[in-house]
Amino acid sequence: MSIKIITLILMAIFYICYFAKMINQRKQGIKTDQLGKGKQGFIKFIEISLKMTTYLLPFVQIISIVFYSDIKYIALRIVGVIITAIGVLVFIMAVAQMKENWRAGVQREDRTSLVTAGIYSVSRNPAFLGFDLMYIGILFSFFNWCLCVITALALVLFHLQIVNVEEDFLIETFGQEYLEYKKNVFRYLGRRF
Repeated sequence: MSIKIITLILMAIFYICYFAKMINQRKQGIKTDQLGKGKQGFIKFIEISLKMTTYLLPFVQIISIVFYSDIKYIALRIVGVIITAIGVLVFIMAVAQMKENWRAGVQREDRTSLVTAGIYSVSRNPAFLGFDLMYIGILFSFFNWCLCVITALALVLFHLQIVNVEEDFLIETFGQEYLEYKKNVFRYLGRRF
């Protein structure tokens, strides 16, 4: 099976998981997509920009995959597929372990639980990490400058979402419990012992 087909399958698995979770939560009356809703100023800008970038990026990725013809860097392409697969796996684990607490953006009205077990014991943001790894893996496998710029923009926007929205919300909502968790588990990967 070619690297192109494997990557397209991995992307399909990722997005099926993402949208199936959203649809399932909608059926339960949970509004999963909270990006930009009820926000103002810089926070709204971050969230709307993130939403637009994450909707645009898969199209750029698919075009890059379909029209990529350079076979010089096969080792880098294989490493990219492995990183992509790890990203998809991390994302699926994160969404599964969050159960009904998972949201795209923060929602102040719904009371959720702080999830700190499983994959969340080694990453405070494994869903974001999954996105990042998938994006980086695809970039490694099918590099072009347009894909590079949009991928970099998505990574920066995810980071801004975490540090300017998610973490502030979690501190406000869970207080000392989150601060202790934050002290022990790194933002993306790793923990203090």
